[in-house]
Amino acid sequence: MVDKKELRAQIKALKKQHTKEQLLAQSEVVLNKLEQHPDFVKAERVMLYSALPDEVQTQAFLEKWHLRKTIILPTVVGDDIVPVEYGKDTSFAVGDFNILEPQDAPYKGGFDLIVVPGVAFDRQGNRIGRGKGYYDRFLCQHLEVKRIGICFDFQLVDEVPAEPFDIRMDEVIAFGE
Repeated sequence: MVDKKELRAQIKALKKQHTKEQLLAQSEVVLNKLEQHPDFVKAERVMLYSALPDEVQTQAFLEKWHLRKTIILPTVVGDDIVPVEYGKDTSFAVGDFNILEPQDAPYKGGFDLIVVPGVAFDRQGNRIGRGKGYYDRFLCQHLEVKRIGICFDFQLVDEVPAEPFDIRMDEVIAFGE
């Protein structure tokens, strides 16, 4: 099995084989599957994310759903994810990894669904991120909440190296699956 660093490099190389337009088209398909998923349909409070250029693009999805559901986005403070509710007047600033992060007060409520990005996933729900452990530290505090990873087809691999502290997804939605 490849190690995490090697797998990240492989996925990065595969992403470069796709145009921005191809990734946007795949993003739309993945998010259409998500919005039809029973757990999304019944969820009132959904944690999503502001996408980096190489992730499933969520901006149009956020715009579509933020008036119908409570949408929460992650911000990074120190080594931790701090959730912030997304609203029409939310202002953003560039945070870690050049991610646009909402700049409002921390969200104190619960979650019905957490949608998680990743560098790679496997069918058992294992995931690797960018190597800082932000999501694992956050998700271990919300183990009772349904976790769905979303990704492009080339990010779904046979096996992701997993450590005991890595938090599995309950499900992974990928393009082409």
